[in-house]
Amino acid sequence: MESPIKFIFFDVGNTLLFPNRERIHAPLADRGVTPDAALLRDLERSTKNQFDTHMVKNGSTDHSFWWMFYSQLLARIGVSDDILHDQLVSSIRQSANWDVIPAGTREHLQQIGGRYRIGVISNADGKIEDLLRRCNIADCFLTITDSGLVGFEKPHPEIFRQALQSMNAKPEESFYIGDLYSVDYLGATGAGMQAILMDVPGAYLERGLQRVESLKELNSLLP
Repeated sequence: MESPIKFIFFDVGNTLLFPNRERIHAPLADRGVTPDAALLRDLERSTKNQFDTHMVKNGSTDHSFWWMFYSQLLARIGVSDDILHDQLVSSIRQSANWDVIPAGTREHLQQIGGRYRIGVISNADGKIEDLLRRCNIADCFLTITDSGLVGFEKPHPEIFRQALQSMNAKPEESFYIGDLYSVDYLGATGAGMQAILMDVPGAYLERGLQRVESLKELNSLLP
């Protein structure tokens, strides 16, 4: 990791908070289908790499990831239903459905916040601060930048610029952690920041990129 770092910004989804699969996949459960964790992890790995390739080549929006993910999931379980597909995509795009928080998250954020000034940069629906407050971690951050409020989505440099400005931070003194290479890593480094991937499913194990698999690992890595 380069230095000096004074500011750290976090993504939210699949970095600090994770999807409530039981709630999101209720329409599948109603059909007697419950995708197991191994299948979901495998699909997340493959979809991330496919999505990154598409983003780098053609550009798109962050939210198209979930369209791809659920297209593949339904194909794998042998279900063809456009209405069900759209229902799943719509549900996972709602910030309120991302309320699964790993044990120790608040404590690790408080420890990191004791050494750095920390904030959030999230592609969301304008309600990410409400979600962070409900999960009892909103007060860990000095600023929260939500694409649904600022009008720009990662990887657009403007959302990073506005977040940096909110903390009076210089890009070269700032560090970003998120879970998607094409959106988070390239978006942050393109804005002049340093970056690391929160790679819980191991999608980027063989890419030679700086990555961690938990907030605990990140906390131990940071000086």
